Amino acid sequence: MNDKKIAVIGAGNMGGAIVLGLLKSGFVDASDIFISDRKESVLKDMKERGVHVSEDNLETTMGADVVIVAVKPYHIEHVLKEIKPALSPEKILISIVAGVGIDELDKMAGNDIPIFRVMPNTAIALQESLTCISANGNSDVHKNYVVELFDKLGKTVEIPEELMASATVLSSCGIAFALRYIRAAMQGGIEIGFGAEMAQFITAQTVKGATELVLQTGHHPEREIDKVTTPRGVTITGLNEMEHKGFSSSLIQGLLASFKKIEKDLK
Repeated sequence: MNDKKIAVIGAGNMGGAIVLGLLKSGFVDASDIFISDRKESVLKDMKERGVHVSEDNLETTMGADVVIVAVKPYHIEHVLKEIKPALSPEKILISIVAGVGIDELDKMAGNDIPIFRVMPNTAIALQESLTCISANGNSDVHKNYVVELFDKLGKTVEIPEELMASATVLSSCGIAFALRYIRAAMQGGIEIGFGAEMAQFITAQTVKGATELVLQTGHHPEREIDKVTTPRGVTITGLNEMEHKGFSSSLIQGLLASFKKIEKDLK
């Protein structure tokens, strides 16, 4: 059990998912989690889970050892200004805010604050996130703790900050891209005879199996594809038709479009 108190500023889709993942993992007791949010429904739900709740960001931060900020990019400057009196070199500041770099966070929070920039995805609520982590120069002594925290919520990778935009697209946006494949496969499954619920279950479990094949064996996906593509077979016929319609290229172009959107927003 972790002995640090954790504050989460903003318990929306991502902040709330982090809290749920922490509770499920047992990494921290509910009584050591403090959340701040403006929505009464969010506060009510979290309070029922045993978490301390407040609408006051500074109050939420005061007694915490770790402060996770999960707000919209256009709110981050105001929020950090609010909580700055409660920050210190002894506290860990973790930003989940997309598009706001560590240099900017340094200026807003103070140059002597240990700052981590973290990009998880919404599977964090189920302890299945892929979380990318970057940090500033004051953070080395806290790095193991932050990695351990997010390892409890899935898998982590440490990356240079310049790859954080790419990580956002591949991991955070990637959840939506993968789900869109599942949705499309479900629709195809319905067209060839399955009911919606059965098509969803078969598709989701199949995707899960494909993922585990890659994760557990370390094999390139094409190696596993080769195992189920026989000459003049059903699988290769379907794959070739998908490629003819632009399956791989449209996915790659979607990733590039999202990345260009992030780059444009940062300018």
